[in-house]
Amino acid sequence: MSILASRFLTIPHHPSLAFSHSPPPLLQTVQRSSLFHAPSNAPRPLRASATSPSSSVTVENSSDSESDAASGGAPATLFVIRARNRIGLLGIITRVFNVLGLRVDKAIVEFEGDFFVKRFFVTDSRGARIEDSDSLDRIQKALLDAIDDCGGTVSAGPTTTRGVVVRRPGLGLGSGAKAERMFGLMDGFLKNDPISLQKDILYHVEYTVARSRFSFDDFEAYQALAHSVRDRLIERSHDTQLYFKRKDPKRVYFLSLEFLMGRSLSNSVINLGIRDQYAEALSQLGFEYEVLAEQEGDAALGNGGLARLSACQMDSMATLDYPAWGYGLRYQYGLFRQVILDGFQHEQPDFWLNFGNPWETERVHVTYPVKFYGTVDEEIVNGEKCNVWNPGEVVEAVAYDNPIPGYGTRNTITLRLWAGKPSDQRDMEAFNTGDYINAVVSRQKAENISSVLYPDDRSYQGKELRLKQQYFFVSASIQDIIRRFKDAHSNFDEFPDKVALQLNDTHPSLAIVEVMRVLVDEERLDWNKAWDIVCKLFSFTIHAVIAEGLEKIPVDLLGSLLPRHLQIIYDINFNFVEELKKRIGLDYDRLSRMSIVEEAAVKSIRMANVAVVCAHTVNGVSQVHSELLRTKLFKDFYELWPEKFQCKTNGVTQRRWIVVSNPSLCALLSKWLGTESWIRNVDLLTGLREYADNTDLQQEWMMVKKVNKMRLAEYIEAMSGVKVSLDAMFDVQTKRIHEYKRQLLNILGIIHRYDCIKNMDKSQRSKVVPRVCIIGGKAAPGYEVAKKIIKLSHVVADKINNDSDVGDLLKLVFIPDYNVSLAEVVIPGADLSQHLSTAGHEASGTGSMKFLMNGCLLLATEDGSTVEIVEEIGDENLFLFGAKIHEVPELRERGPAHDVPLQCARVLRLIRDGHFGFQDYFQSLCDSVEGDDFYLLSSDFGSYLEAQAAADKAFADPKKWAKMSILSTAGSGRFSSDRTIRDYAEKSWGIEPCRFPSESDG
Repeated sequence: MSILASRFLTIPHHPSLAFSHSPPPLLQTVQRSSLFHAPSNAPRPLRASATSPSSSVTVENSSDSESDAASGGAPATLFVIRARNRIGLLGIITRVFNVLGLRVDKAIVEFEGDFFVKRFFVTDSRGARIEDSDSLDRIQKALLDAIDDCGGTVSAGPTTTRGVVVRRPGLGLGSGAKAERMFGLMDGFLKNDPISLQKDILYHVEYTVARSRFSFDDFEAYQALAHSVRDRLIERSHDTQLYFKRKDPKRVYFLSLEFLMGRSLSNSVINLGIRDQYAEALSQLGFEYEVLAEQEGDAALGNGGLARLSACQMDSMATLDYPAWGYGLRYQYGLFRQVILDGFQHEQPDFWLNFGNPWETERVHVTYPVKFYGTVDEEIVNGEKCNVWNPGEVVEAVAYDNPIPGYGTRNTITLRLWAGKPSDQRDMEAFNTGDYINAVVSRQKAENISSVLYPDDRSYQGKELRLKQQYFFVSASIQDIIRRFKDAHSNFDEFPDKVALQLNDTHPSLAIVEVMRVLVDEERLDWNKAWDIVCKLFSFTIHAVIAEGLEKIPVDLLGSLLPRHLQIIYDINFNFVEELKKRIGLDYDRLSRMSIVEEAAVKSIRMANVAVVCAHTVNGVSQVHSELLRTKLFKDFYELWPEKFQCKTNGVTQRRWIVVSNPSLCALLSKWLGTESWIRNVDLLTGLREYADNTDLQQEWMMVKKVNKMRLAEYIEAMSGVKVSLDAMFDVQTKRIHEYKRQLLNILGIIHRYDCIKNMDKSQRSKVVPRVCIIGGKAAPGYEVAKKIIKLSHVVADKINNDSDVGDLLKLVFIPDYNVSLAEVVIPGADLSQHLSTAGHEASGTGSMKFLMNGCLLLATEDGSTVEIVEEIGDENLFLFGAKIHEVPELRERGPAHDVPLQCARVLRLIRDGHFGFQDYFQSLCDSVEGDDFYLLSSDFGSYLEAQAAADKAFADPKKWAKMSILSTAGSGRFSSDRTIRDYAEKSWGIEPCRFPSESDG
């Protein structure tokens, strides 16, 4: 085992060690690796071909009388070390031998002024001389890492002539005694036994939460618990970053404006492998782990699938040991908190930071100035004409770091979020001149940048604030990335070899322009050289499916807020169009379509075109979506650069969506697969297929589902007062409320089912498969149609749930303020999950993957990732319906002339006639279906009812349903974010795993 993995070393006493002077004491502690005796800013070791006379280590296997005597007549390997004296180095060297399983039979130490010569007679565990060259290389590596003194050199080999020389930097911490004392004071990991955990929790109760250890409540206990877990995450994070710095691998920087991380506590303790220890420790203190875990709120840093996808990908990057950083914004308020009053959605601020965030660390020393407004002037610098941006406003970006632990590894990467603060200089000037009001206003303007997720951009001010957010996030991140690169490198030719930048949708696309600005204006690189570098850095993943969804920035707004960036975009576009003319000629229609600048009524910058032109890889997020990019959205670009376009089907992390949210299923999977390795290698889930017909597994499987349904039923009753039957099919649709996601189709289907039940006699009702229909999701504040759909779901629920004729045969529940934590309750308890998007409108749909992993059957259109799910589990194990993508344009051409099926027309008539109340309010919803029906609700209604009938029939056969459920989970491995991240790493980013060594690595 390498010394790099030796953080858990216990150093025994060696009675045979002989010293010519009094030796330094051997440390009797659990040691941290000597890797960390290097300064944090140490460059990579430089290799040389000769040893230094001032400091060296030689390894000899000569069989002389001295070595024979030292080992009791048996030959030993002699290590002769000459180095500058510093306290504790003898103990460090001895520990190297010990951890490698070697015996130090004798040691002689002599001092020569500031230097010492140490002679170690070493044998292997059998008492024999070490002959194997690989073993000698292993020892050499360990010693090279351990002897990290002031500019010393080391040579190693079986003879004095064989060796590799590595020059090492100094400690950089002042005197050796000071450094040794620092390492001695904190040289071990925090312990994870229950007693140690209890001490840490009580310490934080007293000194962090500032409560008496004899009197604190559940929330205060959670706060202390979270800080004690964070302590362990910080240890691993520091070690991971130091290891990355030492190894200097190529790193990926993941830029996303959204991260829906969910609760951190459960995910962290499971990934750290100490969940059970914490549960035991808390139990002995009189607390329940599950109760404390419920005290944590969700971090409101995103909205919907894109944000949750980002969180899954961060988890996978950490687990797979990739050297990665995530960058985003630290929003003070989330999207909004959804409150339902009388069936109407109301938005309230989501004050998620009211009680602080114990998981983050504010890096007050990591701040960067971000510039806005101003002018661009030409100046002569060093005899050259340069563009200089003189800003009109400067805001400080302050870093907040959130550790992201991997599972089954010591690697813990960082999600760095930026918060806006006022520039100290402007603040002080205002106060000094007595302009206190201006100072306060400046502070508010600065903090507003990171206050709200997705400000309403229907006004100019809203558009400006959103653009400010994007650039603020991009500028701070790029400054941080370049600073980190320059810490170890001085030549920007190496930049693409050390940095990969991932753009998660178009929001961070300004990063391309910002890197060009920094390289040209600040680093003084030639334009062509800078452009060549930039084009090797970026990989772009687009999530839009229609041209209307692509982001555009008005030129006037961009020119006012970021004048230098507008100039650079014009230059990029000019060069691109001129090159394009050489390739395609003067096809002005195509040139206009591909231009970065859109010459429309409102002159705008097409940010997606900026990203496509610059990025070396353009990624779709499913096979269907990638085909849409190639044939519709970016058809012109694909014909120009087909090699750029790739498919990286999205995935979700099984650690969050099975291990954390469904522990009963996790245990069952491990039992039947005979291993927990599937948690890291999810492809092992395919092993379930051979047991799909096993009666014992089916019974256990359905029992797990019933337990999860009980948990969900308890939540529904507590939230709404509605009692539901566990024997009913739990039918779930939880998504952002939108016309294309067709929650309205679901509600129309529920009304049809209700109408059918009402018209049945008692004998017919006895054959009905009972349903609990669950809908959840938020409507955008200004999206009136979506808000009407929410209201319709509530009035229909009121009617159904209070109808004694229907009873437990049908219930409808709307779950308000749906978030990650609620998803962890809903998804494990779902029997059927509906994914109803009009074909061609869903890029991927990661929600279906979460349900699939949990053994929930899908009722879906052939859209997004559903096509690939069908390939994996077979169309016999889910319920498909609706028009195909190629059929949608033809169906839409019919417009108002289309025929509305009788069943659909009857349902619409019930709504129009006021059967559910609010007759006038819902007229526009009915008109949209019976009119143009853009989203094809009436066209797909008949097919939808057939799929629902097929689901009823399957559910009535418990063995068939159990088998389909098992096969759904068995086929879900392909849709893990681990697979997605490996694809990115190999095909887009060009990075390799960089695993921090641990004991298990041997």
